[in-house]
Amino acid sequence: MKEKFIPYGRQDIDEEDIKAVVDVLRSDYLTTGPKIDEFEKKFAEYVGAKYAVAISNGTAALHGACYAAGIGKGDEVITTPITFAASSNAVLYCGGTPVFADIDPKTYNIDPQEIRKKITANTKAIIPVHYTGQPCDMDEIIKIAKEYNLIIIEDAAHGLGADYKGRKIGSIGDMTTFSFHPVKHITTGEGGMITTNDEELYNKLILFRTHGITRDKIMLHNQEEGPWYYEQLVLGYNYRMTDIQCSLGISQLKKLDGYVMKRREIAERYNKAFENIEGMIIPNQAEGHHSSWHLYVIQLDGKIKSARKEIFNQLRTAGLGVNVHYIPVYYFPYYQGLGYTKGQCPKAEEFYEGIITLPLFPTMTDEDIEYVIEKVIKVVKS
Repeated sequence: MKEKFIPYGRQDIDEEDIKAVVDVLRSDYLTTGPKIDEFEKKFAEYVGAKYAVAISNGTAALHGACYAAGIGKGDEVITTPITFAASSNAVLYCGGTPVFADIDPKTYNIDPQEIRKKITANTKAIIPVHYTGQPCDMDEIIKIAKEYNLIIIEDAAHGLGADYKGRKIGSIGDMTTFSFHPVKHITTGEGGMITTNDEELYNKLILFRTHGITRDKIMLHNQEEGPWYYEQLVLGYNYRMTDIQCSLGISQLKKLDGYVMKRREIAERYNKAFENIEGMIIPNQAEGHHSSWHLYVIQLDGKIKSARKEIFNQLRTAGLGVNVHYIPVYYFPYYQGLGYTKGQCPKAEEFYEGIITLPLFPTMTDEDIEYVIEKVIKVVKS
């Protein structure tokens, strides 16, 4: 009999979500309509930020944040190598240079002391990534940013619903970016958001996502034309979200706290099941850092670390859609072609050699969770 397959992540779409989308499909506006503003306002309120800008995807959100930060040729931006390539690609889009700082082996997040080591006269910004949903050490990162007059762009693609010492992720740095890909905490199919408390950055982001065009009379150079008039003020992009996507986002946002609670419950069950398994290291949570658990990543240690490929393949054969998050970004041929070399972040590289991502999503049943636990323990011990 064929065994079940449990992916590492999966969206949850219910009838309320479907109705919300259908209602928009039957309305006058499929895009550039009222649902965009509604989603932005509700999202900003949720994370505790003054402004939110809906955008076509998480990568576009990072691109927009780098643009608004003024990243350009000669500017360096410090980030982690343990992330999806978009975190550093966005710096390249703007002509800047990504600089990779090593991780804290306890939290897997960028280490503030390693950030300090990489600062030069050309450093302009820091992109901390809230890897797996656990917030970075924002107090130390903010301290460094203030000391060197750097901009903080938080990559919270994993971090929606997480909180850091009582503050929601999305309300802390100069800008915070989010992703609504189907495996994330909420989904709009594809989609993203940028939050900020800075009105100037907000206005730059609004222009950036809509061709650099505005109808805002306050911003127009020519005040004499009629109501049809608009101006292109900068070279922007067509990075808009649709009302269809935003209606789904609004519906999903209502369920976010429940989703995060379920993710935390699953992570706690995994922790209890795996904490005493020889050769396995479970994720560590720093005090005051409340993860939203986008991913549950185990590390293989000791003798079995060298057998990761075999263990990975056995877990896949057993029906678990395990994955590896992430290959250090500078390992990729494209980055090697830019002059990046292996060896620059040894803790991140060692971490990568032993990690496996297990299935974790809110609609997992008790049977699914126990199935994952049973198969992981069996394969690791064998």
